[in-house]
Amino acid sequence: MRQITYKIERFDGAKSFVQECTFPHQPGKTILWGLITIKETMDPTLAFTAACRAAVCGACAVRVNGQAFLACETPLDGILDRFGDTLTIEPIKNFKVIRDLVVDWEPKAERLMTSSPWLKPKDEFTAKEGCRQDAADFKKINVQAGCILCGACASECSKLSANDKDFLEPFTYSKVWKFVADTRDKSSTERIKAVIDKGLWKCLHCVECSTKCPKGLAPGEDIARLRQLSIKLGYTDNPGARHALAFLQDIKDTGRLNETKLSVRSIGMLGSMAKFPFALRLLRRGKLNPFHFPGKVKGHDQIKAILKAVRESEK
Repeated sequence: MRQITYKIERFDGAKSFVQECTFPHQPGKTILWGLITIKETMDPTLAFTAACRAAVCGACAVRVNGQAFLACETPLDGILDRFGDTLTIEPIKNFKVIRDLVVDWEPKAERLMTSSPWLKPKDEFTAKEGCRQDAADFKKINVQAGCILCGACASECSKLSANDKDFLEPFTYSKVWKFVADTRDKSSTERIKAVIDKGLWKCLHCVECSTKCPKGLAPGEDIARLRQLSIKLGYTDNPGARHALAFLQDIKDTGRLNETKLSVRSIGMLGSMAKFPFALRLLRRGKLNPFHFPGKVKGHDQIKAILKAVRESEK
């Protein structure tokens, strides 16, 4: 009979260790089924979280061979076809581990709460009448409403892995966009300003949050939408917005990026001077020429036409 092995990264509160558990394969099962099988038939001390078994509660997210999955809805056969009959099971990354596959959500919840993730109804609504919304307006936010806070996006976020001090979890930005785009909410400007100060422009564009979301959300796109709206609202006095506007201006002017000027326009002269050692290394390796002033690219008129069409489509 075909055998499957789970190599589980465990933690007992003091030390980490890997436990190998081998059990018979059964077709049509899920990753969660394997964990339950181990707990019920091999080692009752194994700790993990699961509840609904229907991809609704988000409690059972784990990492399998270095990638986040929702254990209850991920077919085991597909994972075995992809990785083989031995799987490494770990707790989701960028969370504090409490025990085995159980992680601490409290710090993440506290960070989420700083963004006020609840509806602040416009004054026209009353407690008696409620906050009604037509189907067309709800359709604008129904994807973000599907977030189940499983943590898969946060687990695979490259920015959080590098430094979580100046960046919120991707699901938080999706929550913020949901309320910013909600026609019933009155605090869009307030929410935008809050997330600018909490890393809105620090996203590394790895898109891992979008590719790993089991519900098809795209937090990276929600971050882009928040950025665009922040510029429209006039919040441009920050390095991220200045960088984006400088980039756009170069494309308008010549169709190509002037990297020599970009740093100064993004972080100012003093900020650029702090990057001098890095610039010097680029110069030495022939990656930067401060005396190169590129002209317009061939077909620049077509680029301008594309930009104009984009602006028209946004109206």
